[in-house]
Amino acid sequence: MKFGYTIIYVPDVGQTLDYFNRAFGLPIKMRHESGLYGELDTGQTTLAFAAEMLAYMNYPKGHLSTHASDVPLGIEVALVCDDVAAAHAQALAAGGTELAPPQDKPWGQIVSYVQSPERIVVELCTPIAG
Repeated sequence: MKFGYTIIYVPDVGQTLDYFNRAFGLPIKMRHESGLYGELDTGQTTLAFAAEMLAYMNYPKGHLSTHASDVPLGIEVALVCDDVAAAHAQALAAGGTELAPPQDKPWGQIVSYVQSPERIVVELCTPIAG
């Protein structure tokens, strides 16, 4: 067993792919011609987005959308970078919303939190010293 990818259901796959590309510099790996699915090139593990209509097809009882509440969902995508302040500013300039500015953590990381326009929580952090 190995972790292959994360799929986040969103209202508009193309807009989400474009935001993550502009905000974090993540190249678009694949965008299905239907517009219902796309992936980002994030390294060994893929970050993917699928149209919410697919969630309704997959889960007959429905799901909780990332954009359904002003309160962030209890899950985040963590992106590791060398310059958290610059990445944070770029995410905001691309249309994200600040949840918490860059902060030094006691374990040696610099961490900040932003939300994408779809309210996906993104942690921006330096590598953990090991």
